[in-house]
Amino acid sequence: MISFFISLIALVIGYFVYGKIVENVFGADETKETPAVRLEDGVDFVALPAWKIFMIQFLNIAGLGPIFGAIAGALWGPVAFIWIVFGSIFAGGVHDYFSGMLSVRHDGASIPEVVGKYLGNGFKQFMRAFSVLLLILTGVVFIMGPAGLLNTLTGTNKVVWIYAIFAYYLIATMLPIDKLIGKIYPLFGICLLVMAIGVGTSLIVNGYHIPEVALTNLHPKKLPIWPLMFVTIACGAISGFHSTQSPLMARCITNEKQGRQIFYGAMIAEGILALIWAAAAMTFFGGTAELGTQMAAHGGQAWVVNEISNSLLGKVGGIMAILGVVACPITSGDTAFRSSRLIVADLLKYEQGPIKNRLAISVPLFLIGFVLTKINFDVIWRYFAWSNQSLATIVLWTAAVYLCYKHQSHLMASIPATFMTAVSVTYILVAPEGFKLSTSIGYPIGIAAALIIFGFFLSKSNKISSKSNEQKAA
Repeated sequence: MISFFISLIALVIGYFVYGKIVENVFGADETKETPAVRLEDGVDFVALPAWKIFMIQFLNIAGLGPIFGAIAGALWGPVAFIWIVFGSIFAGGVHDYFSGMLSVRHDGASIPEVVGKYLGNGFKQFMRAFSVLLLILTGVVFIMGPAGLLNTLTGTNKVVWIYAIFAYYLIATMLPIDKLIGKIYPLFGICLLVMAIGVGTSLIVNGYHIPEVALTNLHPKKLPIWPLMFVTIACGAISGFHSTQSPLMARCITNEKQGRQIFYGAMIAEGILALIWAAAAMTFFGGTAELGTQMAAHGGQAWVVNEISNSLLGKVGGIMAILGVVACPITSGDTAFRSSRLIVADLLKYEQGPIKNRLAISVPLFLIGFVLTKINFDVIWRYFAWSNQSLATIVLWTAAVYLCYKHQSHLMASIPATFMTAVSVTYILVAPEGFKLSTSIGYPIGIAAALIIFGFFLSKSNKISSKSNEQKAA
């Protein structure tokens, strides 16, 4: 239990201390006019109050990720707490802040455009395709999870719920951001937080024994901690999906000083959410072995969430489970498709004011997503998780290059970028859905690849700084 409280406190301190350092290094300037003011269009560029933007950002980046990912990560035991805390503060928070604020500095540009600005046109083209693919996978994940839970709760055929969710997606993606998202999504974000706080409080009040942190692998199948746990938890520590969502809110903030609260702060809030659900999952069933047994017997994380919520919070918990793990992921799914629409629109330079233009892009994306719902959810989740971490890696390298251009220390971005490079490369080498190499081969190759890329970056960092000086002189 002590480790759990220390982890919570560390996340809060991380926001106030390291978050402020990140803000200062970036150089947030409250005198700069933001895209929401300068480019207001009544559809995507719309000024909103800071508290609403925070709740929308939190809801958009959360969804199922920090709940389902944390529950799956809990199978490794309390070692998961370490990654949630350090990942959120030093990787996820940095990633989310820079992806949001770089979008602000570049007229609310989507993340592929930002990456292209600092890593070149080749990366921009790759990121356009990769981001849209990730966002469609995200939308599918955030359909299948809620549809499965609604099927469990109501007995109604899962396919019916899939059709219903897609219909909602079509409506929500078309509307101006302040008409639906700006009005009700903050309320769903509050529900997600309240549910997590209720679960965490109930664990403590009812005397559940939350295990202390240890570097012990408690996974029932003895799957390796490295790199599988770091990919499985994903949204609870760092997720590239967040970088696709941050530009949505970058088009709504009215002051750059709001960035730490909205982007870094929402990631810390998500870390707290993941921490609570990881603790609940590994504690409620009496250990990781029984957690694994129950997940296998009842179809995965959706049942775990429903069981814990109803048991710890009663009827209220059942309602909160529906709101928190059905409505909230659905809302994240629709913003995933909204982001993919904007990325394609940026690529085609296709103005999004007329609704027919929005439909022309959105309908094909929904059709692709519907086809993907026919694939096994576990397969979709694994590829979603790896894509998440790979995209996050690229965004962190983008932030590192930006800091070089600004003659700032790049270490707050380049160190987590190197670490995440090792995670992503090693995972695709050893994972069942990857090359299935033995760890004795995959580990050294993955780590060596990360160090080589870091060395290459260091060799280029001085040239980047010199190029920046030349551009200023010109």
